[in-house]
Amino acid sequence: MTGFVDKVAAAAQEIRAIFPQTPLQKNEYLSRKYGARIFLKREDLSPVRSYKIRGALNFFRKALILDGSADLFVCASAGNHAQGFAFVCQHFKRKGVVFMPVTTPQQKINKTRMFGGEFVEIRLVGDFFDDCYQAALDFTKSAGAHMVPPFDHKNIIEGQATVAQEIVEQLGPGRVPDIVLLPVGGGGLAAGVTQYFQAIDQASQFIFCEPAGAPSFMRSLAAGKRVKLSLMDNFVDGAAVGEIGRENFQLLKGFGPETCRLVPENRLCATMIEMLNVEGVVLEPAGALTIDVLKDFAKKDLRGKTVVAVVSGGNFDFERLPDVKERALRFEGLKKYFIIRLPQRPGALRDFLEMLGPDDDIARFEYLKKSARNFGSVLIGIETKDRRNFTTLKARFDAEGIQYQDISDDETLANFII
Repeated sequence: MTGFVDKVAAAAQEIRAIFPQTPLQKNEYLSRKYGARIFLKREDLSPVRSYKIRGALNFFRKALILDGSADLFVCASAGNHAQGFAFVCQHFKRKGVVFMPVTTPQQKINKTRMFGGEFVEIRLVGDFFDDCYQAALDFTKSAGAHMVPPFDHKNIIEGQATVAQEIVEQLGPGRVPDIVLLPVGGGGLAAGVTQYFQAIDQASQFIFCEPAGAPSFMRSLAAGKRVKLSLMDNFVDGAAVGEIGRENFQLLKGFGPETCRLVPENRLCATMIEMLNVEGVVLEPAGALTIDVLKDFAKKDLRGKTVVAVVSGGNFDFERLPDVKERALRFEGLKKYFIIRLPQRPGALRDFLEMLGPDDDIARFEYLKKSARNFGSVLIGIETKDRRNFTTLKARFDAEGIQYQDISDDETLANFII
């Protein structure tokens, strides 16, 4: 395995020409909260605010070693991989073509164009990523270009493994993390970090963190083969992958499904808001996965241990902030939505409002289609300062004979109505 360590060292040397090691910071807030020494590996502080630049750079480096005249590279991505790819095109002064779905937010298009400058062309193709990816493959074949995959390639894995090399160097001799928390999407980062630690015989417990709505790695481990998800929640867009990479799964299949933790998307939003408000750290959903997973540990399992959480990225579009706050409040039980049936008489609404407590605020009020001559339905959203206030409020509803339905946790109704 020393060959792998040497390859990672060569990749790291090239990376140093672009940016220094990303910080490994002991986070005092989290350390006090969980009674452990918790270090954050801040990949959100790379030049493109994610670790993806590492794998892309190593892929380019090795392609140019094999063929110094290689002058055209291609990728398909609407996120961090596209930005890392574009930055590396600029660095090596090679032309790159980025295929993105037509539905890609303009902010991501602009950032990719900014990083790549004159060396990058962006093509918007298809409404869905699969169409976009196929167009990129077709172009690569017809143009004789090099396709740079986001995660499923040994050179990408080597590049991502430089994260592990830095962790080892930054902790210093003799300091081994007891637990390493790794986000998993396509598996390139997890495959690289675990392979590096194994190569240097550094024993740590690995915990793999996936979004609950996209558990392709956990299901693959349970099945003993790669499993492709038929449905998934794309909210954690940096880690919501339908099928873990083939090369990556070969390196990771020795782990058991019990090493995976699934992170509920709404709980993840509460962690993002917490890190923003308390620490001033802006994280994208995938970047907060490893921090959120700390909530799943019993205090005794963390007490006194050294924990490294890889923070994978901070490319957060603040236009998403209202949705993140909404999800966080619903998870914490501080915001609920009700459909209430009110009698059609003067004063009925006033009587209802008088049931609210001093800390209950109406966040949304909307008359729905009139359901009967004598009654009408209202959608009402209520925020409060203490989740226990809703127990009191529901007791008042029951005592007054108010007909209501709590739809806060009904995902089908919430997606249509809220």
